[in-house]
Amino acid sequence: MTRITIACLDMAGTTVADEGSVMAAFIAAVGEFGLVPGASGYDEAMTLVHSTMGQSKIEVFRRVLGGEDQAQQANRAFEMAYGDAVQAGQVTPLPGAAETITALRAAGIRVCLATGFSPPTRDALLDSLGWWPLIDLALSPADAGRGRPWPDLPLTALIRLSGGSVSELAVAGDTASDIESGLRAGAGLVAGVLTGSASREELEQAGAPHVLDSITGLLPLLGI
Repeated sequence: MTRITIACLDMAGTTVADEGSVMAAFIAAVGEFGLVPGASGYDEAMTLVHSTMGQSKIEVFRRVLGGEDQAQQANRAFEMAYGDAVQAGQVTPLPGAAETITALRAAGIRVCLATGFSPPTRDALLDSLGWWPLIDLALSPADAGRGRPWPDLPLTALIRLSGGSVSELAVAGDTASDIESGLRAGAGLVAGVLTGSASREELEQAGAPHVLDSITGLLPLLGI
């Protein structure tokens, strides 16, 4: 394997534990449009939300609600609800995540944290965690063009941080969308982690070459 020089890591579910805050924020947002437990369409909406975890949040709301105005309103409600969870201390680092990022950078690997959150939500989360000094770059779909499962986020990370070959890129995340994004990018290493929303079976069905118990398992894969 070509030496990895860039690691593009997902946030919620991969490096960050949110204790269900992402799903709770989705439920609060769609609830404003009458999609509540027991209502027609609620179960279908929740199935779609689960299957699209890791993707751009505004894109998910467009699929769930249809109209652009409704999607934008729901996205704002989601960001407010998730922001409240961040401020309440409900969003915390996963065990070993900060140490893994530190070890990657000590080994000469530059680290990008990628997410389906908007830049303001992402930045508030990083502020809360105090992680800005740990990383080299943070990206949202708005920074890259398209969110997952498209390859734009990892490819943008590669371009901004090195401009090297895709074989030098590692991608890790907890959803099928993360895996698909990494594979589409042609990343030299693509790994799923089991600390988030997807099961081992779901990650393997998405084509994950590696499935790790947690992000800490990335280090031995890279010989660190």
